[in-house]
Amino acid sequence: HYWKAVEAFKTRLREAVPHDELKALHVRSGPKHLAYAARQFAIIGACSYALWHLTNPLLWVPLAVLQGFTFFNMTTLLHEVVHSSVFDKRRAGWNRALGLVYATTSGISASQFTRWHLDHHDNLGSWEDDPKRHWLSPKKNARWYKLLYCTPALIPIYFRAAASEARSYPPALRRTIALERILTVAVQLSAAALLVHLGGWGAMARVWAVPYFLVFPVAFTLNRLGQHYDIDPRHPLKWSTVMAPSRLW
Repeated sequence: HYWKAVEAFKTRLREAVPHDELKALHVRSGPKHLAYAARQFAIIGACSYALWHLTNPLLWVPLAVLQGFTFFNMTTLLHEVVHSSVFDKRRAGWNRALGLVYATTSGISASQFTRWHLDHHDNLGSWEDDPKRHWLSPKKNARWYKLLYCTPALIPIYFRAAASEARSYPPALRRTIALERILTVAVQLSAAALLVHLGGWGAMARVWAVPYFLVFPVAFTLNRLGQHYDIDPRHPLKWSTVMAPSRLW
């Protein structure tokens, strides 16, 4: 597995990089994270307002794409919570609250995502113990099947994979996951119903359905391709992908 394979390299890294520099690289800022989160929610608010009023496809389609990518970006914020990368000190209550808020935007369980993702890190390189590789990675080497991940089919594929892995969890955790999933799905469906009630089916489609069902899967797949497939499978040190930042991404 990955961690055993790179243990010697981690020791060399600690010896090569000065301790103060390592500490500086690991500085976390709660205010900065919350500022980014506020920006993301502001984007959703602005897109929702515009998508509610605009009916010209030349105007609302690009905004729906931005809306869908921003829905997905909430899972990136959730990822920071999972790794305790938000606050400079352990703040379990705040992390729990933020995780639930971020998970709600994609209809997933925060507890499921946490366990699933940390197991993925601990068992990277294993066909069986890495849940993402075992349950979610496509097993059919066919382009039509892989393209399903860019369509609404991603949603049942993902939830089926998550449910399969959850069968191995302790009963208490399974109950928590089930409750969180019910609540997040209820929030999603309630938002859709409210949009239909107040603005009609067109407004609901523009604000919620198109971004969530058509754009979110594309964002999910692009992110996954960058993280997990642009690697050298023969060399564990090359199992991470350098993601060069840019204004576009």
